[in-house]
Amino acid sequence: MLHMDLLLLDLVIVLAAARLFGAAARWLGQPPVIGEIVAGILLGPTLLGPLIGDTLFGPEMRPPLQALANVGLVLFMFIVGLELDQKLVRGKGRLAVTVALGSTVVPFVLGCALALAIAGEHVGGDKTLPFVLFMGAAMSATAFPVLARILTDRGMQRITLGGLSLAAAAVIDVLAWTVLAVVVGLAGAGEAEGQWKVLLALPYALVMFLVVKPLLARLVPAYEKAGRLTPGLLSLVLIGLIASSWATEWMHVHYIFGAFVFGAVMPREGAERLNHEILERLEQLAVLLLLPMFFVVAGLNVNLRELDLSSLGTLAAILAVAIGGKMLGSYAAARTQRLPNRQSWAMAALLNTRGLTEIVILTVGLQKGVLDNELYSLMVVMALVTTGMTGPLLRRLYPDRRVARDIAEAERAALGVTAAHRVLVIVPDPPAAQAPLVGLAAALATAKSPSEVVLGHLRPYPKGRLEVGSGLSSELAELAETLHDLEVLAGTARERGAAARVVSRFSANVADELPELASGAQPDLLVLPAGLPGHATVRDGVTCRVVTVSAHVPAGPDAVPAPVAVHHGAGGDAAAHVALILAVLEDRPLVVTGGSRASALAQRLAKLGVAATAGAVPEGALVVAADTDDAPEGAHLLVRAEQDADPVDWAEAVSALRPLVSRP
Repeated sequence: MLHMDLLLLDLVIVLAAARLFGAAARWLGQPPVIGEIVAGILLGPTLLGPLIGDTLFGPEMRPPLQALANVGLVLFMFIVGLELDQKLVRGKGRLAVTVALGSTVVPFVLGCALALAIAGEHVGGDKTLPFVLFMGAAMSATAFPVLARILTDRGMQRITLGGLSLAAAAVIDVLAWTVLAVVVGLAGAGEAEGQWKVLLALPYALVMFLVVKPLLARLVPAYEKAGRLTPGLLSLVLIGLIASSWATEWMHVHYIFGAFVFGAVMPREGAERLNHEILERLEQLAVLLLLPMFFVVAGLNVNLRELDLSSLGTLAAILAVAIGGKMLGSYAAARTQRLPNRQSWAMAALLNTRGLTEIVILTVGLQKGVLDNELYSLMVVMALVTTGMTGPLLRRLYPDRRVARDIAEAERAALGVTAAHRVLVIVPDPPAAQAPLVGLAAALATAKSPSEVVLGHLRPYPKGRLEVGSGLSSELAELAETLHDLEVLAGTARERGAAARVVSRFSANVADELPELASGAQPDLLVLPAGLPGHATVRDGVTCRVVTVSAHVPAGPDAVPAPVAVHHGAGGDAAAHVALILAVLEDRPLVVTGGSRASALAQRLAKLGVAATAGAVPEGALVVAADTDDAPEGAHLLVRAEQDADPVDWAEAVSALRPLVSRP
């Protein structure tokens, strides 16, 4: 017998716990779904035990709570289908599909292998095949809604990495739901009537897209005529949604597919305002009331008290397969499409998010008898771990500074502005003697196109008081001569193919104002002499790569280019990249020093067609080294890497330089 007072008390407890733990999870930088699931686990037998837990959430209370949770899931899956941007894959198809396949196939195969190993302990007989396929699908899932929320919170939906991740996750969702539909069909086909009903899934899908979708398009003119979402229009949407969910549940394909498909066939073109109002009405009911109920009820089914040491071994295997398969599969697929190393790892971390989608899949498996309670509990823990690790791991792999930089580039691209690779060179006095310094900056600038060399020069105010007459004329003449010398230097940079401009002004305190000049120019590369006033402050005030010229750059005897030698130790990628640019563009031999890492790099560059060898520093060589505390003495150029630097892709770096060698 249903006790209404106890049901209402359960609703109060569940909603309060969901809001409290959801807010705590958000405060910790995690998606609220994690807090809501934890709330359900704590309210269940894991913490309260059988005495209190069975009193509050006993067997007679679970069905009505589950029914409310299922209604919330129907509404939510409709919202997911409605918000699914079908344009995500357009223009990014090959990369997104490749990453989605890698992110799905590898964990799916590993999940099936793990399922075969543990099937004897958890299922038997005719459930083995559905169990194996189900574990593969559960391991390969990605939580599209949670992923979208993580990207939105960091503003990453506006950058290429975010768009690619969403596009790949959309493809993964389609693959995962397809496999899950097959699993549910197999699991529900034990009854005679279920065997033929599953065959109606394909005709159902055709009817939804070919018949129902055009009919739903008529909602748009009706909405525009009414000027608002009337109760009648909303009732039609809800009737269609529930009917679609009923149809798939009747076919033993599970009601969530009907809800998702109905959201996917809702009109898009010209229906932005209509869909916005529908979401506004349903999200408040689903997200605030019924969906937290679903997650808490999911947590109530978890009983961590029953786990023993053997369960911990199974959990370790599940985590290894889930995280390793997802991360390595996504990363390897992204690298095959030449996505940079850092972006590939960041995308792998994003696609490892499981959260909400995983809980839905696991609940389906529990309801269909594919999972037992022990394995369900272990898989829920896996979902929590993989979702909880996404935020911290993403911040480490792709810090906020990188996101801000990518957003700025995306905004410039949206405005049609192509940002030039800007090299700022600080020119000390006298400018006429700084041709080698500017030549070095120009060489480094032309490694990318379009490029720009900015000659920054601060001239101290003359001592004493300026008087009208010969004193002022002398100062103006010196200033004019300085500007002339700077323009001559800019001309040498232009001859090498880079745009060049001069920034020169008087300064009351050169050492104090140079850091402001350097940071204000927002360079991609800063070149400065070692003896510059306030050198350390200038260098530390920028986040870009910095090349410090600590000695005269040798040109080689008898006009023969001197070799370039680079000390390639720990943290030496940036220095080796600068040495590679100078060696290739100026046709110098490259010598890499520094032990086994140096030998490996020299061999790799040699295979790419660069005249590179490993060995000792040749006499008269231009020596490049990383700007660190243990930098070798006698280095001509000290290179400090930019903040959050990516590892250099040497094949890509060499291929980018080759066209520049033959350029006149």
